[in-house]
Amino acid sequence: MNLKKYLVRALHRLQKGPGYTYKELLVWYCDNTNTHGPKRIIKEGPKKKLIWFFLTLLFASLVFWQWGILINTYLSYNVTSSLSIGFKTMKFPAVTVCNANPFKYSEVKPLLKELDRLIEAALERILQPTPGNGSENVSSPLDLELWNQIPLVLIDEHDKDNPVILDIFETNQTIVGDETAVSNQTDMGNLPVLCPQCSHQGSDNCTYRNFTSAAQAVTEWYILQSTSILSKVPLQDRIRMGYQAEDMILACLYGAEPCNYKNFTQIYHPDHGNCYIFNWGMDEEALNSSNPGAEFGLKLILDISQQDYIPYLSSAAGARLMLHQQKSFPFLKDQGIYAMAGTETSIGVLVDELERMGYPYSDCTMNGSDVPVRNLYSQYNTSYSIQACLRSCFQNHMVEICGCGHYMFPLPEGVNYCNNEDNPGWAYCYSSLRSSIKQRQICIDSCKETCNDTQYKMTISMADWPSEASEDWIFHILSYERDMSTNVTLDRNGIIKLNIYFQEYNYRTISESAATTIVWLLSSLGGQFGFWMGGSVLCLIEFGEIIIDSLWITIIHVIGWCKGLKQKRARVRYPDMPPTVSELVEAHTNLGFQHEAMGALPRDEALPPEPGTPPPNYDSLRVRPLDILSLGSNVE
Repeated sequence: MNLKKYLVRALHRLQKGPGYTYKELLVWYCDNTNTHGPKRIIKEGPKKKLIWFFLTLLFASLVFWQWGILINTYLSYNVTSSLSIGFKTMKFPAVTVCNANPFKYSEVKPLLKELDRLIEAALERILQPTPGNGSENVSSPLDLELWNQIPLVLIDEHDKDNPVILDIFETNQTIVGDETAVSNQTDMGNLPVLCPQCSHQGSDNCTYRNFTSAAQAVTEWYILQSTSILSKVPLQDRIRMGYQAEDMILACLYGAEPCNYKNFTQIYHPDHGNCYIFNWGMDEEALNSSNPGAEFGLKLILDISQQDYIPYLSSAAGARLMLHQQKSFPFLKDQGIYAMAGTETSIGVLVDELERMGYPYSDCTMNGSDVPVRNLYSQYNTSYSIQACLRSCFQNHMVEICGCGHYMFPLPEGVNYCNNEDNPGWAYCYSSLRSSIKQRQICIDSCKETCNDTQYKMTISMADWPSEASEDWIFHILSYERDMSTNVTLDRNGIIKLNIYFQEYNYRTISESAATTIVWLLSSLGGQFGFWMGGSVLCLIEFGEIIIDSLWITIIHVIGWCKGLKQKRARVRYPDMPPTVSELVEAHTNLGFQHEAMGALPRDEALPPEPGTPPPNYDSLRVRPLDILSLGSNVE
């Protein structure tokens, strides 16, 4: 019952409103608010009132302008970077070592035999570009099928307006339009790679890759052709043709503990063949470094067998190595370093830990689950990285556009690697896709950096190893341990010694923190409000109160206006409608007062006239109250 009374009173209060007009409400606010300025507007004279009104309006505008700047600064979510240095026992990084040459030439030579003959004949033509030499002296005819799929040509640009294509194995010449090839003039001309569409569909679809040196052109052409050949070789055969761990890793020592090739995990890397990872942390717990310094790191002796390199595929000799986190895939082509043969390479390591803030401060990811790119490197059970994302994105686009996958990247399920037989136009498609800025930008926009990352900063120094005085006995011992032979099977051109260690246990943490917080925003907003207008949070509450009351009055006025408009429309539509109960009661009251003033009439005079009698005088008409009440009840 009490609740019902309370609700009824609340309803009446809402219907009544705050009880002010707009003017009264504004005057009350200016007279009672704690904000400086409005009081002076209503209490000063006309001139000062105008001045104070202008000053109040000006400073209020400045407050809102400053508030807009502060809120926009807060919503930009800027960060500040801080550097801190700590000291702790750290996990030794994962170390990946590979040979710069992916396959033993003795193993892969049967597959590349025709390709080698082609490139040797092409080099003869390039070095001696005169008729009647080179391939005419070859004992057996060349198989030009590979050459016709992706030919290598010379462009003569002595006449820049009419450059001429000179096919190395043909005598005819072709004039190239400006839209087909663009190159710089050199003594030998340029050596672009001509894609398969040129020989099958005409020169309008040709793509020329220009080079300023024949060495670059030959290497690029050989890589494209060997990629097509090796893509058809099963993975197990490619692993067999690569360098085995027992042949490559001659000696291993971690701190004071001996190790061997069995402590390494083998993976197949498309760029470098068989690679071996120490302390990857996949099957066993990652190793901690007991102390900083060269004596407590990893020491390796490697044999790269340089005499068995593929001559046209690998022009650099040495070992490729990379330091990275546990359970992460090594991208040696981007982040690896070379170790030179015949040297001892010492690598001192410093650790940088990066901690980025996530959304909305940056577009980083914790584990790649929110990245829209399918990670093809997840088949290795490795953690997410932006390099894996970019390569997966490129491979996905190549599968979608070219219909096959590139040999250098993992394959999605149900897709085959590109080759010249099954995909005659793959090289043209691959070159177009690789040079497409739009495709690269799509991958960059889709991939995200990791929020937490560990980087290894390396200090590298080298010295000749072994020395001339000690090389005899060292090569004898290493040859005997590997081949069980008293003959020396190793030489300076194939031996590499590596020392990898922490320089110190100090590590740097580069962390991000929010440059603007909600506390900063509130204090800045309050500071501006207090400085320009002497206000506080209570002043804002007062201002909110007057806004609510203004809205309240406005709503009541709108409701009253709507009711009046509705009644006005009803009167226009029904001009003779019967009186309402309230109108009848008002008429009854007025007639009652008139009756008492003039005296009561006999009942007979109030009765209706008989038929045939003249009409009554309306000026002296008297109505009995009981009849009016009866009429009112009938109307109801």
